[in-house]
Amino acid sequence: MAMTPHVLIVAGSDSSGGAGIVRDVETVSGFGLRCCLAVTAATVQTHARVERIEQMPPELVAEQMRAAFAANPVAAVKIGMLGTAATIDAVASALASSLPVPVVLDPVLASTSGRHLLDDDAIDALKGKLFPLCTLVTPNLPELALLTGLPLATDEAEIVRQSERLFDTGAPAILVKGGHATGANATDLLLLPGREPIRFDASRIAVSMRGTGCMLASAIAAHLAQYETLEISIGKAKRYVFAKLLASRP
Repeated sequence: MAMTPHVLIVAGSDSSGGAGIVRDVETVSGFGLRCCLAVTAATVQTHARVERIEQMPPELVAEQMRAAFAANPVAAVKIGMLGTAATIDAVASALASSLPVPVVLDPVLASTSGRHLLDDDAIDALKGKLFPLCTLVTPNLPELALLTGLPLATDEAEIVRQSERLFDTGAPAILVKGGHATGANATDLLLLPGREPIRFDASRIAVSMRGTGCMLASAIAAHLAQYETLEISIGKAKRYVFAKLLASRP
């Protein structure tokens, strides 16, 4: 059991089961891998709103991570909700002593209902301390706007311009998710410095599902843990999420 590749999930809990650690674990398990955990926060929420958030002490988060690395063959890391600058510092410290390992960061800034899940003063810490340690950062369009301090991007050229600002922080690769855009297709753009965007298209499905960002990032991490390339991992993860959305239609 211990020799099975593990994905370390660093994220918050969701009492509704719609997002967060529950989504991460079920996604990684679906690819035959095991998970280990570092819980960053406990939340009280329904599918409609977040009612309460209790942050874990930052050093406790780091200790969970170090114990997970010591106990298991961690082949990839998926990071979700972090909450505070102090937690970001702790996670970055634990990661820096455990690299190299692929790291996928889903920059969770707010809940679907609009509740802030990352302190405003923590965005600079996220970009400056954690982005350079990651393999891939996966913002959606509203998150990209918040990370860059710019208006919501409305076309590919603006997405590229905004992403270039994040490259300046040390992010090596950015996957901008198109779920919040419009049109018949939901197109995700993989952006790498000095290269043309790589597009991942899927038909837009008229269905609402929470936790799709968690699912996508965790699926990418699961494939990276099995030594797939970044581009192949994203393509397979995109198809996985598309199939889940398709299956959820009435």
